[in-house]
Amino acid sequence: MKIELAESYGFCFGVKRAIKIAEENKNSSTYGPLIHNSKEIERLEKDFKVSLTDNHKSFSPGDKAVIRTHGIPKNELAELKENNVDVVDATCPYVTKPQQICQEMSEQGYEIIIFGDESHPEIKGVKSYATYGARVVTSPQELEDLKLKEKIALVAQTTRKVEDYLEIANYLIPRHKEVRVFNTICNATFENQEAVRKISKKADVMIIIGGKNSSNTKQLFSISKDNCTDSYHIEDENDLDFSWFDGKEFCGISAGASTPDWIIQNVVNAIEKNQQTK
Repeated sequence: MKIELAESYGFCFGVKRAIKIAEENKNSSTYGPLIHNSKEIERLEKDFKVSLTDNHKSFSPGDKAVIRTHGIPKNELAELKENNVDVVDATCPYVTKPQQICQEMSEQGYEIIIFGDESHPEIKGVKSYATYGARVVTSPQELEDLKLKEKIALVAQTTRKVEDYLEIANYLIPRHKEVRVFNTICNATFENQEAVRKISKKADVMIIIGGKNSSNTKQLFSISKDNCTDSYHIEDENDLDFSWFDGKEFCGISAGASTPDWIIQNVVNAIEKNQQTK
C-alpha cells in the first residue's frame, strides 16, 4: 500500500509561535489549553513545567499567564492586567485580526456577523471585541429571521471552510445596502484544506490526525470524508485500526494545525510497520 502525506499539513505559524512562547516561559500556566492537542500540552507540562488552568481568577499578582492561541474575552484579559498578572500573549495574529475588525466596525455602526461556532474559545474572544454586540451563525438559514442593520460587517472563524463562508456572504449581499466581508480564514487553514481535498480524491483510505476538539482538524476530516468514504479522524497511533487498510492501495494522511510532527511520524511509522508484517 502506498502511503502519502498531503502537500500541506500540520503545525501552522500561530501554533509554532505559541509553543515557542510557552517553551520560553517555563514554570508558567496557560489560561485554557494553549492549542487543541492534549498530547502536546502534556509534553509542555512534562518538559517545560507549563501547566494549565481554566479559570483566569486563579492567577495571583506576579503569576505568569500565557494566553492561548485562540485568544480570550476582552474583559478577562483586562482583568488579568488589572490584577498585575504577568500576561504573555500567545494569541495567534490571525485571531487578533478579527478581534480588531469587530471592535472597529462595531464602533463605526456596523452590525457584526461572525461565521463560526459560538461555543469555540476563539469565537468567544472575537465576539467580546464587538463593542455593541455581535451575532454568531453557522449557516444562512440562521440569518433568515434576524432583523439586521443596513450596514453589515462579516468575519469568519479562522479555521472554517471557505465555501461555507461564501454561502453566508452571498446570502447577505443582495439583502443589505452595505456588506463588508473580511477574509479572516487563515492561509494555513486554506492551504491544508486544499491539500486534503486534492489527496482525498486519489486515496482509498484517509487518516486525519488531530485533537478531537480541534475545529480545523474536524474541517479537514469533513472535506476528506466528502471525497473518500473511508476517512478516519485519530489523535495518535493508538487510535489506529489496522483493518481499515485491508485491501487498500493508497493511504493519504493529513493533520490539523495543532498536530506536532512527532505524532504524525508515529502514525506513519505504525502504518508502515503494520504493512511490512503482511
